[in-house]
Amino acid sequence: MSLKNIALFITFLLGLFLVIGGVFAFFLKKKPKVLDFIFAFAFAILLMLILMDLLPEIMELLGIQYLSYFLIFTLVGIFLLKGLDMFIPDHHDHKMTKEESKNNISHIGLLTTIALILHNILEGMAIFLAASSDLSLGLMMSIGVGFHNIPLGIIIGSTFYQSETKQKKFVLLMILLCFSSFIGGLIPYLLHINEVNNVVMGSLLSLTLGMLIYIAFFELLARVKESKNKKITLGGFVVGVLVLLLASFIS
Repeated sequence: MSLKNIALFITFLLGLFLVIGGVFAFFLKKKPKVLDFIFAFAFAILLMLILMDLLPEIMELLGIQYLSYFLIFTLVGIFLLKGLDMFIPDHHDHKMTKEESKNNISHIGLLTTIALILHNILEGMAIFLAASSDLSLGLMMSIGVGFHNIPLGIIIGSTFYQSETKQKKFVLLMILLCFSSFIGGLIPYLLHINEVNNVVMGSLLSLTLGMLIYIAFFELLARVKESKNKKITLGGFVVGVLVLLLASFIS
């Protein structure tokens, strides 16, 4: 098997970590107060992903001289998801009934999945290119990304199980999410691309950063602040931070 085929297979395996997270979410789906924990957990995961992974990587790729690219594409990402937000139904900003709360969970799950699909496609491209030139480097990157994908799978899986609407749409998006890293690896594999310009990759990552910022601060944070179970919410946040720190340490 050639090095490029091995690199492509590595991007395929990354989707399995999301499945593992989804399986964990299945066992949590009917537990009381689990949503307060999950939303705080999700907020912590995305916050750490933004601060520890995306921001440093973008700064390394773009540098100070292309700071304007970072600002522009981050804002584009925020407004792009805001635009999607307006077209995805079942979103409520007032005090919600039980049914409205379930629909809001569906709404957040859809937005998060869409943003993570784009993020994973770019990540899959980066891992494929790294593994194609240095297999050991690609493996180390994939281990770190894989452990990050487990809590992300829990987040998406939990919103799917807790929501009673649009389940077919969630299943399709979950399948696409699981294969998104592989799709990212497939793009340079089929187009015979050996490297991507740092400015291009940094700009695209800034786009996904903006989308994740929108989800974290305009969607999840609102749910976290509304929680009446402060101890459970704090526990979810702390666990999310510790999980990402552990994943970063392993990688």
